[in-house]
Amino acid sequence: MGQHDTFDAIIAGSGHNGLTTACYLARAGLRVLVVEKNDWIGGAAVSRSLHDGWTYSNCSYVCSLLRREIIRDLELPRFGLQVIPYEGGATFTREGDYFAYYSDHDALNRELARQNPRDVDAYERFSQAVMRQCRFIRPFLLRTAPDPTSLKPRDLSELLYLVKKANDLGARELGETQRFWTMSIADFLDEHFESDLVKAHIAGGGIIGTGLGVYSPGTAYVLLHHYMGDVDGTIGAWGFARGGMGSITQALAASFESSGGTIVTGSGIDQFLTKGGKVTGVALENGDVYHASVVASNMDVRRTFINHTAESDLPSEFVTAVKRFKTRGSSGKINVSLDRFPTFPAAPDGARFLSGDMHCSTSLQELEKAYDDWKVGRWSQEPYFDMLIPTQIDPTMAPPGKHMMTVFVQYAPYDLEVDGVRSPDNWNETQRQAFATCVFDKMEQACPGIRDHILHAEVRSPYELEQEVGLTEGNIFQGELTFDQLLFNRPVPGYAQYRTPIDGMYLVGSSTHPGGGVMGAPGANAAREILRDVGKGQAMPVYTD
Repeated sequence: MGQHDTFDAIIAGSGHNGLTTACYLARAGLRVLVVEKNDWIGGAAVSRSLHDGWTYSNCSYVCSLLRREIIRDLELPRFGLQVIPYEGGATFTREGDYFAYYSDHDALNRELARQNPRDVDAYERFSQAVMRQCRFIRPFLLRTAPDPTSLKPRDLSELLYLVKKANDLGARELGETQRFWTMSIADFLDEHFESDLVKAHIAGGGIIGTGLGVYSPGTAYVLLHHYMGDVDGTIGAWGFARGGMGSITQALAASFESSGGTIVTGSGIDQFLTKGGKVTGVALENGDVYHASVVASNMDVRRTFINHTAESDLPSEFVTAVKRFKTRGSSGKINVSLDRFPTFPAAPDGARFLSGDMHCSTSLQELEKAYDDWKVGRWSQEPYFDMLIPTQIDPTMAPPGKHMMTVFVQYAPYDLEVDGVRSPDNWNETQRQAFATCVFDKMEQACPGIRDHILHAEVRSPYELEQEVGLTEGNIFQGELTFDQLLFNRPVPGYAQYRTPIDGMYLVGSSTHPGGGVMGAPGANAAREILRDVGKGQAMPVYTD
């Protein structure tokens, strides 16, 4: 393949959304190229072996949000994708107790009653409230957000669809929905539960990947975002992709290549090329140039337009809005090779909940203090973490008898403060190891002696996530999931339908509607808009749920 080849469409970035777009375009008969800066594909959904014999899900680590319509359309199971559900989870206390979350209804009720008998009925009300919100929002995930200022028939039709869905809720439930989308997860949980431990266990879903605290308005929606997925049709369930999260993007790549698509790795975008207000192709960092009348960026909106597009090609008000788009990094990641399964003294022998997500934050106040540290440029001294050991369910990720642990940590600042100076450059090896030490210190609360079993640990700050994966400031959602950055405001009002000010250039990543997580919906929605624009709109259906 020469350095000046021409394609029908070029996708910049081989993350799961970029590959999803590429798959749909290739299946519609377009000649499609995907270019990737790393020597491997996958973006944040990647599996890598950085310690001999172990496979890490380096960034994203659990699967639920990936839309079943996309799995079906692109035949991902035929290309090797298998998602294995896990059951439950737990939060451990310093006093040697725990709260266990079970997928089994009766077991969960017994556990809730052990914490506080009144929380049994409270959980029923809580679950019903969240599921009502899930049922309301899920039909919009695979639809293009309408432009409320447009009089085009499609926008008017989508607005009417939105109004109808809202009207179906009824006046009382619509008021609760508006309230839910703008309230804090702490306030929402305080309205339902009495047990501090139960509230702390649930609240983590409202802050994961977000530069907000549990008392910050908007975090109740972040919880909803983590509940709206499913595994095998069970809404809210989570699972492990067999072989790590990279198996998702490997299946997407195989589906893409089976339709004639081409992937080029090893050099990222230097500049998106334009002429007369239209995109003409891409120039790579290694000097290669590829041409196409359609170019789609899987990078976030800031990286796409601030770093790799000539500002003279863009309206000034658009550039200003892009610079204002919030992409605050707040998360770290630690992947660990273990020589054996850790000991959890508080847990009963053979406890099923150990195969799920485990935590050690026991109150809303503790979680808010963790956020206070982040605001001033420090990692949380009492961090919230989401700890899982997927090798209990998927033994392919470690040698026999050994285990892999994945630990997602909140909060870790992008611009770390050291000696009065805040800068991402402060994240050197010494600081990363000190950060990991802080996490392992708290982990001892659940599994004492965990350090004795660590053979290798990969530690990533938001800065490493930015450098390797291309996530601005390490924000895992490619932009905050706050109400001002959702639906027709994501990423920029007037440009929320995957098109951009440059003719033929599109955004397909998580900084577009409906947002982040390994969902695939932004990529699928963008593909539908691209195919409409090139006269192949019949190639994709419009999904209703």
